[in-house]
Amino acid sequence: MIESGTPAYWRATLALSLGSILIFANLYTPQPLLPLLRVGFGVTELQASLCVTISTLTLGLSLLIYGPLSDAIGRRPLMLVTMALATLCTLTIPLATDFSTLLALRALQGLFLGGLPAVALAYMGDEFKHDAMLLAVGIYIGANSVGGIAGRLMSGLAGAHWGWQGSFVAAGLVSVIILAVFVWALPPSRGFHPAPLRLGRMAMDLGRHLRNPPVLVAFLIGGINFMLFVNLYSFVTYVLSAPPYGLSTGWLGMLFLTYLSGTVAASFSGRLVRGGSQPLAMVAGIGLLILGTLMTLIPRLDAIVAGLLVNAFGFFLTHSQASGWVSRHATHARASASSLYLVFYYAGASVGGFYLGPFWNWLGWPGVVLGALVGFLAALLLAVWLRLREGVVADAAVVEPAASAG
Repeated sequence: MIESGTPAYWRATLALSLGSILIFANLYTPQPLLPLLRVGFGVTELQASLCVTISTLTLGLSLLIYGPLSDAIGRRPLMLVTMALATLCTLTIPLATDFSTLLALRALQGLFLGGLPAVALAYMGDEFKHDAMLLAVGIYIGANSVGGIAGRLMSGLAGAHWGWQGSFVAAGLVSVIILAVFVWALPPSRGFHPAPLRLGRMAMDLGRHLRNPPVLVAFLIGGINFMLFVNLYSFVTYVLSAPPYGLSTGWLGMLFLTYLSGTVAASFSGRLVRGGSQPLAMVAGIGLLILGTLMTLIPRLDAIVAGLLVNAFGFFLTHSQASGWVSRHATHARASASSLYLVFYYAGASVGGFYLGPFWNWLGWPGVVLGALVGFLAALLLAVWLRLREGVVADAAVVEPAASAG
């Protein structure tokens, strides 16, 4: 077993963190490019946003497969193969000559991007001693959000100089380098013991989670919040690329630095809520999401950026508590419960464009804000329900950090 502070510990932690950066950088590469893709392919705003949502959908669905599959064939081989195939997709996407081909490649890429997030924590559980794993998980989770920020930032800057194709080429080349380091650094599996693939048992476990009301409500909170949060960023790129703001693709990429406030929220949420109520923290986080969304109605760039900072803090505070709630309140098969939470999470991101699209066509950005507020209020009511069910006595358990912050 790998102990903290050893060369093997740092190599494994570096490899998994870099792998996480590769995954989330590739997943969100198109987001700052949406105005370019809309013009380049002559599609609507909603159609362009599918470049992001189709990948989040297939990534989410893949999580149900990779976990059980890795139990049978091993964690390291699955991560290596899926990362290599995802990188190949990134390098192929610039060759797409029509929008349908682009979407097909992004859907395929999403399937491959799910490999590492599905099994990275399981690899740590197999190979790391307990104390070493606790330290490594914190670094790995921080890399999730760093990857999302870095991918969008790099994509925006590359797109401003070389167009949308150049953004994917840059992402692909960086991914090749990261993949090479990953292969070199990640130690071979020594603590892994293969288990038979039991699809029937997996289906029974998932069904029991869906019939557990406190856990199902947390699934819905995570899905609704991510559905709105990530798609608000997609639609705001259209607002800020048009007059009177006229931001370039490079500046739109910089916009995603507002995620850093969310990184802070996720990192410290356990300490903030320790000894208190997780549902109450979710209520507070959703309240911040409502406040931040309302701030974006002020027709000033600084106010919109401030609103997005508040949104990111509120979202990651809620997400970390909802995912921790699932881990603690699943009555069995906690790993599959966490995977199912992420399925709701990414599925929410995938349908958000379809939900907010009609509001955009109706009233523009104020319509998007209205649609988001309706969704956030629904999530708020669900969090209040959890708080009422929790009772008066605060839960003093230590809150686990979120397993994904993309």
